[in-house]
Amino acid sequence: MDIDLIRQKYKIDLQYSKIIQNDDNFERLNIDDFHEKLLNPFNYLPHLLGVFKSDGSTLFLNREWLEMVGNIDNFFRIISMDDLQDLVEQLIQLPNSQQKILKEVQLFDIAEKNHWYFIQVKIYFDDVSTKKVILISAINIHNRKTKHLNFTHQFSSYKNMLDISADCIKLLDKDGTLLYVNKNGRKLLGLPPEDGATVFNWFDLVPLAFKSRCRNALKLAFSGKNSFAKMETPEEGSVKFWNIRFTPIVDDNNQTQSVLCISRDITHQINTKKQLQNYSELDQLTGLYNRKIFKNQLKKLLDSAKDQAQQVGLILLGLDYFKHINEMLGHAAGDHLLRVLSKRLITTLTDKVFIARVGGDEFAVAVNNLENENELYAIAETVAKQLETPISYDGKRINGGMSIGCAIYPHHALDVNGLMRCVDTALHDIKNDGRGGIRFYDEHMLFLSDQTAKQLHQARNIIQKNWIVPYYQPKVHLLSQKIVGFEALLRWISPSEGLSFPSVLQEAFKDYQLATKISSIMQTKIFADISSWQKQGVDVVPIAINAAPVEFLRDDYAEKFLLRLEKYKIPAHLIEVEVTEQVLSERSANYVLRALRLLKSKGVKISLDDFGTGHSSLSRLKDYPIDCLKIDRSFIQLIEPDKETLAIVQAIIQLAPKLQLDIIAEGIEKHSELEILIKSGCKIGQGFLFSKAIEANQVVNKLMC
Repeated sequence: MDIDLIRQKYKIDLQYSKIIQNDDNFERLNIDDFHEKLLNPFNYLPHLLGVFKSDGSTLFLNREWLEMVGNIDNFFRIISMDDLQDLVEQLIQLPNSQQKILKEVQLFDIAEKNHWYFIQVKIYFDDVSTKKVILISAINIHNRKTKHLNFTHQFSSYKNMLDISADCIKLLDKDGTLLYVNKNGRKLLGLPPEDGATVFNWFDLVPLAFKSRCRNALKLAFSGKNSFAKMETPEEGSVKFWNIRFTPIVDDNNQTQSVLCISRDITHQINTKKQLQNYSELDQLTGLYNRKIFKNQLKKLLDSAKDQAQQVGLILLGLDYFKHINEMLGHAAGDHLLRVLSKRLITTLTDKVFIARVGGDEFAVAVNNLENENELYAIAETVAKQLETPISYDGKRINGGMSIGCAIYPHHALDVNGLMRCVDTALHDIKNDGRGGIRFYDEHMLFLSDQTAKQLHQARNIIQKNWIVPYYQPKVHLLSQKIVGFEALLRWISPSEGLSFPSVLQEAFKDYQLATKISSIMQTKIFADISSWQKQGVDVVPIAINAAPVEFLRDDYAEKFLLRLEKYKIPAHLIEVEVTEQVLSERSANYVLRALRLLKSKGVKISLDDFGTGHSSLSRLKDYPIDCLKIDRSFIQLIEPDKETLAIVQAIIQLAPKLQLDIIAEGIEKHSELEILIKSGCKIGQGFLFSKAIEANQVVNKLMC
């Protein structure tokens, strides 16, 4: 047997030797005591005894060892490969000297014949070598393994070793009579502590529910086959779980005379398994079932509803702006909100429902045996009310809002995946519509959902391929038609479709991640263009950059914008930021106000785009740091045929200067519109009448003219 191969395979030096060398909690011995030659009492022990280094090399062998096994140089050479692996693993796990390893192994003698031995292994600290050594005593049990011996003599020969085993070890007769029970087994079975055999029958101690399977296992063992059984026993309000192994013991004629029965307590393993199962089924934060279990339960409900011609309702709720709660107040606040909401849902909803947390900020409620749509709506209303009572964390309110989507089996879908898709579509539809409220699924939503998905996919593709290119539309003085500024507009150029416009990406500007990524690319390329124009000696005019409302959902828009300005060394007075009326009424209005004030304090001008199409008023504008109003093109197109629209435009043009606001007319396409605007006192405008949006290299030509 190649000891180097063994070392390599089981990493004895790297694992076991290292561990025992670092542990000083061992009993001590003096190795010289084992070398007193003929006077050494160890030489006269009736069993084998040897002392070995941690790598298995021999330090001492008593006379019995030398006669029975031979003068070996390494213990690991004479043990079978399978036993060696198991022994090394047990040695690695041996925590201290108070525990011993007891096991049956096959050892090879000088003639390489194997013999069965029952060994006891213990680790000591040697005062002579100042290292750890392994003390191994072995009893030859080869006869027991090959033929049946008298059970009393058989077990008494190593009774002390069996008594320290944590397992319940028994020798059973054919009818279950206990011929032998080890010390721990007597304690576990409630037997008197006397040594040796007992008149008790093991089956009298086995719970009724498990008698039959244990009898069958014993019967199988007496037929000459190893067998197994499982058993549960009550103990102080809990349950213990046991694995039981039955091993036949045969005589010279290969006839089974008794059965070795070893019962092992596996309660810890079972409880660990159950705990792991709970981890796989339950959401650890809220204690609710997770998405996987919810879908399994929903399938069962749908199968039952199909058989009984019933309806099943499904509710999917999503917390509005939950990510921003985590970002502003911390994840601990977000976790607290989820836990409180979960408890409220559990205590408020009826037994008719099944609740689960199916996403980061999403909960699902399945309603069994649904009567009609009104019942589902009423339950959804109850769900929505759970955030009406204030929820606070660290002295701050964290309730937020809630959007709810609903769908019904079999009206909307016939299977789990279909119903989940319907309710998910309804939820996203209401979120895209401004968030908050309850919405039932309809087929039109699915079409819109598909369109949204396509737009988001296209936006990601454009970003990844770096196809984004800023184009610039001139702003002109209406009387002189001299260029006084540009508005930077998003365009992209794909190899297959050429130049494309942002109208087919509207949904991307509602997604924070995509909108901010597109904005970042646009700003970087615009500032790079301005820097290039300055290096060419061009007298650069102010450039307006659009900001999507969703970009203000985090309170860092201005800081990021100013950092990019500083990176490219662009003077702030050359930049305008255009926002729409929508941002002034969004949930992030406070962030918008702070960002705009910070930008204006650094010299960046602020324009309000598409004015007149939203819900803002001139009186409200005094609260915002606005420098300029852009009258929407929908008004400009009507100033010629519609006198009322003209009156509104003229009123804005006349009133705005009193509020210290500049006016820009958008979408001028006709000379007649230009003349009316000039007569009305408007000074600045833009539109196709003057120029469409142009590439960056054309800007230089325009400004140099």
